Amino acid sequence: MDQPDQRAEGAGPFTTRLTWRPPGGGTAVWESRLARRRGLIAIRPPGAPASRHASADQVALTRLRRLNATAATAFIIGGALFATGAGVAQLGSGDAITCASIYFAGGLFFNTGGYVSLLQVINAPRHEPGGEGRLVTPAWRWWSYEPMRVDWLSTFVLFAGTLVFGVNLVDSFLQGLSVQQVNRLIWGPDVIGCVLFLISGHLALVEICHGRPCVRRRSLGWWIVAVNQLGSVLFMISALAAYTRPSTGSLVNTDIANWGTLTGAVCFSLGGILQLDEHP
Repeated sequence: MDQPDQRAEGAGPFTTRLTWRPPGGGTAVWESRLARRRGLIAIRPPGAPASRHASADQVALTRLRRLNATAATAFIIGGALFATGAGVAQLGSGDAITCASIYFAGGLFFNTGGYVSLLQVINAPRHEPGGEGRLVTPAWRWWSYEPMRVDWLSTFVLFAGTLVFGVNLVDSFLQGLSVQQVNRLIWGPDVIGCVLFLISGHLALVEICHGRPCVRRRSLGWWIVAVNQLGSVLFMISALAAYTRPSTGSLVNTDIANWGTLTGAVCFSLGGILQLDEHP
């Protein structure tokens, strides 16, 4: 429940924005994404016409910049490799092993981007309840378990999705599989990975929109989340089109499968490019 001088916003058990009155007067606003990506709390002193910002310490800001640049670069390269693999498959300029190798390399970068995104959440400066509005830098950790935080859950599901995609990509190297084996070992993990990406994107939208549908054209964070979610939708369309019909042994629609992967991958690369600017 909200305290008399504090208002919480979010969805379900998740709190994504807190507004309260510091002891010195005025208002302070903590937003989950703003704090963990830019290391900021918005402060409005009494009678002030506009907000100023209280920043985390230099250790936290340097940490956030490095993690953000690493994750963004990994998604840019991973998306570019996936787009290349889909282009090679569509144009028929390489055999199945060539395409699988390109996808596998892209998958490693997606794994990296997913895990570093989780590290961003785990090691982001934390809000100190009460006071004037302060962010505290935690000791470095490689892992945490915080399922009641929407940012942690979103990035954890994203990372899990990249790992499931890895199963799909490794199995793509297998030769001589029956149609049933192809659908179980390659298509099944592909669909599960796409579902996890969609869930992660939905949770990211919950975080940035505070549990309500929203369009924030002036918010870089919203555009990053929206572009990545579009990429997840296109990946899902591609996966559904890549189902192998048992009766014919052919895909539902090869063109849609390849173009869906290519355009979805481009979305993730674009999201990574935008993410380079979302730093302290």
